[in-house]
Amino acid sequence: MTSTQLENPAPSMLHCYLLEAKYEFLRMLRTPSYSIPVLAFPLVFYLMFGVLMQRGHDASASRYLLASYGVFGAMGASLFGFGVSVAMDREHGWLTLKRAQPMPPGAYLLSKLAMAMVFIAVIAILLIVLAVSVANVSLTPVQAALLVVIDMLGALPYAAIGLYIGTRMSGRGAPAFVNLVYLPMAFLSGLWLPLQVLPVTIRTIAPIWPAWHHAQLALGVAGSTTEGQPWVHVLYMLIVAAVFISLAARRLRRVG
Repeated sequence: MTSTQLENPAPSMLHCYLLEAKYEFLRMLRTPSYSIPVLAFPLVFYLMFGVLMQRGHDASASRYLLASYGVFGAMGASLFGFGVSVAMDREHGWLTLKRAQPMPPGAYLLSKLAMAMVFIAVIAILLIVLAVSVANVSLTPVQAALLVVIDMLGALPYAAIGLYIGTRMSGRGAPAFVNLVYLPMAFLSGLWLPLQVLPVTIRTIAPIWPAWHHAQLALGVAGSTTEGQPWVHVLYMLIVAAVFISLAARRLRRVG
């Protein structure tokens, strides 16, 4: 071993993953078209519907919307973080360049997942601060911590769906297509309005969407009424993630 090698040892695998995640987060943070709407929309909607419209009323609606808008924030950070950025990286040749570099296996995708989870954690914490400080929602420290964790871990199926969209769409078409998935799924899963006030048809098909299952987990932690068993919701979300990851992997192997 030469003296140069001793002075400059090869970086560890963990260090490579952490660096990739760090720079992916900084990249998206410095992209206003991603960072501003992803961070602002859940907070603004919660201020409007969970705080201002519930002022002086029972805090149960504010509690419900705290959980549901946390899921809404997780959806946006993951779907756009994967769907749009992967499509643009493919279109501009950045994904091909990444493959040619001596990167650890999966570092590209894991860095995007870590980036999305950091954004989700920030959204969840800010929503909790708003709920506790101005919406009269009472949460224990354990409940607050679990809400953040559930929001973060729930990113997996949306990231998988976004990844598949990114492998199919162009950089220009991806934002519109992501919105066609993002907004209807949020509404049909009961994230904007409780399903009890929506038509029976919507309530019947709600369990199709991974966001509904995610919301049930978050609502259970927040202390609201839920449906189904937690393990069923977790299993369904994992199945959705596995299906779309498989589809995206096959697409990437075929066309890059």
